[in-house]
Amino acid sequence: MFSNLSAGALGLSLDHTTAIELAATHGFGGVDPDLGHLRGLGSEAAAAEHGAAVRERGLEWGMAGLPIGLDAPAAEFREALVELPEALALLRAAGVTRVGTWIRPMHEELDHRQNWRLHLGRLSLVAEILDDAGLRLGLEYIGPKTLWSTERFPFVHSLREARELIAETGAGNVGLILDSYHWYTAGEGAADLAGLTDAEIISVDINDARSDRERDEQQDLDRRLPYDTGVIDLEGFMGAVHAAGYGGPVKVEPFLAELAEQPVDEVLADISRRLDRAIG
Repeated sequence: MFSNLSAGALGLSLDHTTAIELAATHGFGGVDPDLGHLRGLGSEAAAAEHGAAVRERGLEWGMAGLPIGLDAPAAEFREALVELPEALALLRAAGVTRVGTWIRPMHEELDHRQNWRLHLGRLSLVAEILDDAGLRLGLEYIGPKTLWSTERFPFVHSLREARELIAETGAGNVGLILDSYHWYTAGEGAADLAGLTDAEIISVDINDARSDRERDEQQDLDRRLPYDTGVIDLEGFMGAVHAAGYGGPVKVEPFLAELAEQPVDEVLADISRRLDRAIG
């Protein structure tokens, strides 16, 4: 596995070129691709040249965001579906192999069964299009009770449910985005990760949690940097990721606004050290 710089996940407003330079400078193994930047290059050939230049810097691609919302209104979903092949062609040309999205863990109108059927149908369709482009899709379940309990019908918010949804699609290119924060807030432990394989994991995020809140009081967008509080068992989490034989990107996604107020080189040096510790 490799340490991955995801500037957006850190709350840093870095343009793509700067992010690449800083990732190489601070010893990251990879950097997230930027679909907007690839589109601005104007062609698949230019995207391929860009991907080659990134690899020449000793960097691998992390994960791109899926440019379509699985729970979007029908008309919006259809429109995005039409535009999806063009976006995937650019990502493929650049050498990107992973895209990801999150599962909204509740709904005000659709009950669990209705929402499951919606996601299953859309996931199966999107996965087939991605597979044709040689891309894998990561799904992130969202664990905090303070989020999934805010609307009438809770939806997928645990590892077990996410794996069941993925299995039901029958798609071989769909897997998990494992986030230590969601794993912790879902009440899961290392035993729940036992038996996972590299093929089932698309990307990994690590974070810590506030020490002054109980698990069910934790807020999705109020996290701590890895190893800051020790609330989350990162040794157990990463031990299971190692045992799975995972070889992909690992990033930090803390949603800490104060990071953007600090010197960027200091922030990235610190994040790089924390990732190196996690990866071992």
